[in-house]
Formats: sequence, structure tokens, C-alpha cells
Amino acid sequence: MTQSDRVATAAMSDESVFGALADAHRRELHVHCYRMLASFDEAEDAVQETLLRAWRGRDGFDGSSLRAWLYRIATNVCLDALRRRSRRLTTMHSFAEVPWLQPYPDELLDDVGPSDERPDEVVVERETIELVFLAALQVLPPRQRAVLILRDVLGWPAAETASLLATSVPAANSALQRARATMKGHLPARRSEWSAGEPSEIERELLDRFIEAHERYDVATAVAISSRDLRITMPPNAMVFEGLDSIAPLLEGALRDGEWRLVPTRANRMPTAASYLRRPGDSEFRAFKFDVLRIEGDRVAEITTFGAGLFPAFGLPATLESDRPG
Repeated sequence: MTQSDRVATAAMSDESVFGALADAHRRELHVHCYRMLASFDEAEDAVQETLLRAWRGRDGFDGSSLRAWLYRIATNVCLDALRRRSRRLTTMHSFAEVPWLQPYPDELLDDVGPSDERPDEVVVERETIELVFLAALQVLPPRQRAVLILRDVLGWPAAETASLLATSVPAANSALQRARATMKGHLPARRSEWSAGEPSEIERELLDRFIEAHERYDVATAVAISSRDLRITMPPNAMVFEGLDSIAPLLEGALRDGEWRLVPTRANRMPTAASYLRRPGDSEFRAFKFDVLRIEGDRVAEITTFGAGLFPAFGLPATLESDRPG
């Protein structure tokens, strides 16, 4: 038992102390729920429910590991949520089929890493948080999804995973094998080539050129940096645009909706632009959208566009003045 767990056991009757101890795991629990649900907002609700259940069920904590106990509760909260929503894909061809998909701010992912005080917490690696990985997880039945995340992402032992899910080790291992086979069929074969941990020089350069193209109404540059088979999706809308020849006219129209200001950021360990639009007659640039870029080679292969609802979670203001900040 760690010192934290001993303190937690002694603090079970003190709501404020217990809350502080449990809250230390909030960010990694949020990432865990996000992987299960693929929605930032729903993950937030799930974590709140997890901490509430933890307090109400504190007598069930056996003193062994506060972190594992909280993960057990969080996983069950997510499984309950998935059962209530009765939503699951049987196949997935594009993000348009995952309307609940939302981006995750890298700044919050960086808060999950281990420290001297929290040596057991995990680093959120890029390949386990990319949008394509999140979307592929949604094809899995909920319990297979939980097993794969616990075993292959968090590195939990088979026995501990089986115990968390109240099943046998053979059943958990069987679920894991089925989950791995399904994921393999829904992840790009060349995924490792664009899954580096830190943004590459090419990624930074392409994001800069993407931003410049939008702000200068430069359709030619927007086309030049894009793959011929570029795909654009816009969750929660069920629209899919594929092929640069058909997308180029749409890009031209979008760039002329008004005056744009774009701020570089990162979501899901991927280069991202937060866009502000000032329409004709308006005095301010208003939060409009995120564009999350998937880079293959030296081209933008996919753009996933999300609305502006999560700008606060990314630490971004709702409006910009006419001049660029800073």
C-alpha cells in the first residue's frame, strides 16, 4: 500500500480530505473516460459521477490501491453510460459516423504524466489518443473496449483487469484478442509513420502554411499542401468530403466567408488550428471552429473540423480583437 493509499484509508470519513486525494487522479480518469466515450464533455460528466460514487461507496475501498479502485468505478460508470445510450458502431469508415467525437486539448494531456508525487500515473502517448484510435474504439463492444484500454493502453495485468470487470482471466483474454483483431481492421496500415510523439518539423511547417493560407485567402497554397485524396469530416455533422478535386471549390468558398484569424494549438497530439471568423459588418473575430490535421508524408491527408464549443477547455478566448494577440 502506498502512503497515499494509507492516507486515503484513514481519510474515508473526511469528505474534504478524501475529495482532495481522489481529485489528484481526476485528469487521468478523465482521459480514461474520454477513451471509453470519445467525448470530452461526456468524459467530464463520467468523472464527476465517478467521484460521487467513490465518496458514497467509500466503505467498499479495501485500502489496497486508491487509483485502481477509482479506475474500477470510472470504468463501470462508462459501461453504464454506454448501455444507456445503446450506441455502437459495427463498422467505421470515417469520423462522420462518430457524431459524438470531440477533440482533447494537449495541454490537459500533459497534466497526466507521472511526477515525484504521482509516479504510477501514465504518460498519454500519441498513438493512444489520436482521433482514429478513439473512433476505432467505438466499434468495439463496451467490455471489449474496456479490456483493450486497460490491458494495451494502461498496461494492467490480466488478473487485475479481470477482477475490475468481474470476469475470469480466460474471458478477459478472449475479449482482448477479439478487440485487437477488430482494431487492426479499423486502423490505417501505415499508422506508425504518422504517430511520432512530438510534432515534427514538417507538421509545424504544414500547420503554419495552413494558417497562412486561411488568413490570406490563399486557395492555391491550401490545395498545394493537401493530399490528392484529402478527406474532410465535421462531427457531429454526417458529411464526408473526399478527394482534392471535389474539395478545392469548398475550400475557396469557406475562405471567403469573412476575415479569418487562426491560432495554432494541438489536440489529440495532432497539429490543430483554432479559427476565428469576422463576418462582414462585425467588429470582432469570433470563435468558429477547430481543424485537426492528420499529416502523411509532407501533405495534409485529413482535416477533422469541430465546432467552437470546446474553446474554453483549450484555454482560448471567445473573441479576438482585430489585431493578432501577443
